[in-house]
Amino acid sequence: MSTATSPARHFPVVIIGAGINGIGTFRDLSLQGVDCLLIDRGDFCSGASESSSRLMHGGLKYLETGEFRLVRQSAEERNILLRNAPHFVTPLETALPVRSWFGGIVPSIKRFLGLKAKLNDRGAIITKLGLTMYDAFGRRFRTMPVHRFIGGRRARAELKGLDPAITAVGLYYEARLDHAERLGLELVLDALKDNPGSEARSYTKVRSAAGGAIEIEDVLTGAREWVRGDVVVNAGGAWIDGVNAALGLNTRHMGGTKGSHVVVDHPELLAALGGRMVYFGSADGRVNLLYPFKGRVLIGSTDIPVAHPDEARVSEAEIAYMIGVVSEVFPRIVIRRDDVVYAFCGVRPLPNADVDDPGAISRDHSIAEERLPGTDVPVLSLIGGKWTTYRGFSEEVTDRILPRLGRERRASTAELPIGGGTAFPKDAAGRQRLVRELAETAGGPEAVGERLLRRYGTRARPIAEAIRASDGRTLNAAPDHHVAEIAWIAANEQVRTADDILRRRTDLALSGRVTPVLSDEVEAIRLAAA
Repeated sequence: MSTATSPARHFPVVIIGAGINGIGTFRDLSLQGVDCLLIDRGDFCSGASESSSRLMHGGLKYLETGEFRLVRQSAEERNILLRNAPHFVTPLETALPVRSWFGGIVPSIKRFLGLKAKLNDRGAIITKLGLTMYDAFGRRFRTMPVHRFIGGRRARAELKGLDPAITAVGLYYEARLDHAERLGLELVLDALKDNPGSEARSYTKVRSAAGGAIEIEDVLTGAREWVRGDVVVNAGGAWIDGVNAALGLNTRHMGGTKGSHVVVDHPELLAALGGRMVYFGSADGRVNLLYPFKGRVLIGSTDIPVAHPDEARVSEAEIAYMIGVVSEVFPRIVIRRDDVVYAFCGVRPLPNADVDDPGAISRDHSIAEERLPGTDVPVLSLIGGKWTTYRGFSEEVTDRILPRLGRERRASTAELPIGGGTAFPKDAAGRQRLVRELAETAGGPEAVGERLLRRYGTRARPIAEAIRASDGRTLNAAPDHHVAEIAWIAANEQVRTADDILRRRTDLALSGRVTPVLSDEVEAIRLAAA
């Protein structure tokens, strides 16, 4: 058995938690030449980071609570990601239904002043003011059109089945994150490529700390070792206080809420959206959304306080609410329980706050600092944050750490393409040329090249080569995936379980296609590639 007196490997920075905040910090520090150890008790992006609404959005609703800095940063970071990760982050036209001219003015003023008020009607005046401000905050690095309004008649022509009581629709642009988990993985792989002195380990948890050293354990093999860091970053998300407890620290930083989503197979609803997201306040004051997602429709989300994040599950009551609330916008479209092909939830890493409305808890981020017991080693807990602002948050954390290590920043991630976004075609003609190249390399029709580019961006080239070098077989249970494709992922993308492939390296689970037969088939390929 290892002890605290056993030799401990040293890393300048040890990062605990491989959600997007931990991964972003790992990527930025590695870019500066800092050797880091990144660990997570599960797979990369296997917690809340794989359970978001999959949007890169500027946070329009934060205008209502006066969080202008967060809105500005969110809008700017969204625009940066549209440029740096064009293979996964793409524009999404968004519709804001309006039912009145003057609704919401008084509640909005109260909320802006920090007073309690339920806002269940955002009228045209409030919506117009909000979208105008939103455009202003997003003018830096702008990559999408500004907002516009259309009347009720035109809105009902473009959004079939829209509630006749809706008098107008505000149209503006957000961005969708097509495959969040792969974006996180590509950041890890980019970091390891930039700095081979860094290490990233999945399925590795903290057991204890003693004398400034941290004991970690591989949860799949049981292997244990001790490591030391000059700085420890706790990016455990909703589990931050639990990680700190394992380090010997008693904290109460977190007060997360559960957000649940469903994916429904409903051609009528998909057609009604016309390629847009509908973002609306429901009669009970909640904010909901629905948008086209991998040939289906994603609906979300809930906001429920959770005492123990490990116990978070999607309840039947939440599912019933999400498929039912759609009728407030499309009253003639009926969604049934058996239309739901996938349901998922995550616990938002929000700060501990005593509020009646969980939706009122700030989505901004902060850093809390403690010391490993009996040492001067700082433990930085990353509180809050969201997918859209991960890069900016990671930059703040990195800039706080570098002086402690006697280092200076030598590069910025703001201009750096991510993974398969590197050298991604800038226009339709270039994209089509790459599709043909991938199809030719794989030895298949253009549809194969199109699929590979959509899934992997410019990282698709070695996968296409692997397909060409194989016998061309596809999965029996998912014939749009090649056996060689899955084998390449298993061999090259830090895969340790079949779930890593089904849920995070591919979208097979997200698209509601996982069956016992498919799971067994993928596991057999994984084992053969190991």
